[in-house]
Amino acid sequence: MSADHVSLVDVNNFYVSCERAFDYSLRNRPVVVLSNNDGCVVARSQEAKDLGIATGEPFFKIQRLMDSHNLAVRSSNYELYGDMSARVMELLGRYGTWHEVYSIDESFIGLEGNLEQARSTAAQIRKAIDKTIGVPLCVGVSTTKTLAKLANHIAKHNPGLGGVCVQQLMDQQVLDNILSRVPVTDVWGVGRKSGAKLASMGIETIADLRDADPLVIRKKFSVVMQRTVFELNGQRCIGPVEERADRGQVMFTRSFSTPVRTREAMEEVMSIYAQKAASRLASEGRYASLLTVTAGTSRFAQGESSFPSAQVRLPRPTRDPILLSKLAIAAMADLMHPGMDYVRGGVILSGLSDSPGEKQLDLFDLGDDHDEEEQKNVSSVVQDISARFGAKSIGLGPAGMAQSPSWTMKREHISQRYTTEWDELLEVRA
Repeated sequence: MSADHVSLVDVNNFYVSCERAFDYSLRNRPVVVLSNNDGCVVARSQEAKDLGIATGEPFFKIQRLMDSHNLAVRSSNYELYGDMSARVMELLGRYGTWHEVYSIDESFIGLEGNLEQARSTAAQIRKAIDKTIGVPLCVGVSTTKTLAKLANHIAKHNPGLGGVCVQQLMDQQVLDNILSRVPVTDVWGVGRKSGAKLASMGIETIADLRDADPLVIRKKFSVVMQRTVFELNGQRCIGPVEERADRGQVMFTRSFSTPVRTREAMEEVMSIYAQKAASRLASEGRYASLLTVTAGTSRFAQGESSFPSAQVRLPRPTRDPILLSKLAIAAMADLMHPGMDYVRGGVILSGLSDSPGEKQLDLFDLGDDHDEEEQKNVSSVVQDISARFGAKSIGLGPAGMAQSPSWTMKREHISQRYTTEWDELLEVRA
């Protein structure tokens, strides 16, 4: 990472902003987005926050506000949010000397030029994203990643800055005043437990942590917290964001809207989830060498519980939906207990590579080469159609049914997948 300016770009209320980009009726009104199975609140508009709605609030507790306060409710539209994130990140990459995607709605970007030029570029980024994608964001600019995150925080909470905060251009007295009032738990990387321990040492604000002795902090905590102190003082210590662990695997896990109790229903789950995971592998151009299947009953249910899990080492790296579906079904077949209420399941593909390997010799493989070639051809057709027309355009067995099984995740307030499904595009009428 070069010695240019570090900026943190963060889309405001990302899930809500994605919904508002296509539905203008949601603007200037309270909006919440719900978790899997419409269980609880995972995202809120500012208007919803002003109503006192908290993240994690169960939906049934706020349902009354839909009538009394015109509260809009949306189920999590992962297809829309994922595509909108990809569009934002692609556009952001055009502006920086380097670009690191940190999360679905955050990126670190290196900006060139003097401080005024950096502020100008940050303003251009906001304008370009708003014009071409339609979501609002804030940009924080400073000398380190920790300070850039802090500058972004300041930009979000001070509308007069126009969504851009260049920390070095701020009046030092004003900055010190802010740092002395913001809790230390608002610092990137400081959680509740660390915050409580810091508070016991008299370190309650960001200013306190900035002025703390780095050696004492390292002794009491770790080198990671010491780096945070250095970063708060303008010393760049945090390099490129390490590759996420989930980049080494593809997961398709969901909670069920109704419990799965039979082997037949669980076979449907494993078949569909394995094909979904295979589709993701194909879209990324990768192959898996290890298949993991999981399922589970509710951790809060009384009586006997069951959390079956199994791993299957594949003969060679593959993304073949037929093979993965068969193996997932077989792996779970003898593990589940019919009659028990399974509320979640998943298929995880790991040991990823960019190319398929050579098949290992199986001394007990008595299969017909013709059948294997036929399966290969069918798999290729499924992958090609899925890649061209979307994951729901074709499937094997239950995954090819137009009507979803009764156990699929409940999303009663789902919006359209405006950017990924042809039949759900917005219609413009003269």
